[in-house]
Amino acid sequence: MKLTEAQRAMAAGDEGAAIAAAMAVLIEYGQIMGADSLIPITSAAGANIFGKRHFDPLGTDDPGRLFSEFSLNSDQAVDAPPVRVPSCQLIGPMDRINGGTVQGLTATQVGTTRNSQEYLEGLGVSLLSTCTPYQVGFLPESGDHVAWMESSAVIFINSVIGARTNTEGRESAAASMLTGLTPNAGLHLDENRKATVHVRVETDIPDTFSWNALGYWLGGVVGDRVPVLEGIRSTPDLVQLKQFGAAAASSGDVELYHIPGVTAECQNVEQVLVPDAEVIVFGDAEMRQAITKLNVTRTGDDIDFIMLGCPHAAYEQIETVAELLAGKRIAENVALWLFTPSLLREKARESGLLETIEASGAKVMSDTCPAIAQFLPPGTRRFATDSAKQAHYLPAIMRVEGAFGTTADCVTAAITGMMPSLSRTEEFA
Repeated sequence: MKLTEAQRAMAAGDEGAAIAAAMAVLIEYGQIMGADSLIPITSAAGANIFGKRHFDPLGTDDPGRLFSEFSLNSDQAVDAPPVRVPSCQLIGPMDRINGGTVQGLTATQVGTTRNSQEYLEGLGVSLLSTCTPYQVGFLPESGDHVAWMESSAVIFINSVIGARTNTEGRESAAASMLTGLTPNAGLHLDENRKATVHVRVETDIPDTFSWNALGYWLGGVVGDRVPVLEGIRSTPDLVQLKQFGAAAASSGDVELYHIPGVTAECQNVEQVLVPDAEVIVFGDAEMRQAITKLNVTRTGDDIDFIMLGCPHAAYEQIETVAELLAGKRIAENVALWLFTPSLLREKARESGLLETIEASGAKVMSDTCPAIAQFLPPGTRRFATDSAKQAHYLPAIMRVEGAFGTTADCVTAAITGMMPSLSRTEEFA
């Protein structure tokens, strides 16, 4: 790669050992990606809060040592300077309010997590602790080059907003925070943002449930390619695009998609499509396949746990759950947890939505999720969710059965202890 004089000085240690370590990460990463240079970014989003599985191998819970080892790939502890660009912490291992109660973390675990949080705050990292920072004011502008982790956030800002990022790792995101740079490769380049798959949608996608299913099918078919979707008859809202992107990035490795008149870089198919693009069709049969696959681990209808808010719920989703739960109680021995950014939880508290939801026996959680922190209500055998992403990951991570359905289905399961049958699959029979 061609480095500027200032970048060469950074790599040589003129700005300290931490910046040199960060530059070493970015240079190696850029060489692997085939980048010709490093380019400036306007923001970074990473995950740099550490817990037991990190500090046990090192024999220390010192946050500076952990940041050096796991975020900068440095065998030696280095003193990290403040971040150079606006930076935020993505979803982490602990709910700052419910970590010691609902999650069941020990006082020591809570303390070490707080130490990591305080360390990051000292570097100037905003502790948003959400997989959807764009919902709470941390978002780039169209055309901005950024360095973000978190597959569902990456696909959202690439596609819906029109910013430019690859799906970063912990190390590359942290290095970008400290240097304000990222390799000029992948989706930072115009030619890699063209669609190479033309998806013809030949069935209605009327609701969030259907957008989840479409995204889950799409990721499994296109892998890491860029698709453009044609034939969508209704305009999706931001919640539906959030769920769709998360699903496509879970079953596959989709980082960018185009929908004419909806996403930032696509007014028509011809504008984004390469000449030799593969053409595939999504119809009723494909919808059935996606819904069935999302319920593949489900062997019964009785439910122990309902997980809502993956990716973290928008305020509109909180309103929907509150409306469905108003004046009702969830069943004994059933848990319902709704996850949302902490800033939206506080907004829900101020508006009374939180009180309505928790009066039913449900919990509103923030900062983490069961898949990332690997925790469930004790005794969980089968859970229900309205998220294709969570239906994909949680059974494999936590060895439980998963049932995928609508938000209303999931709330019904919380109240009755029984998940409705796969009625939506039957619609496409």
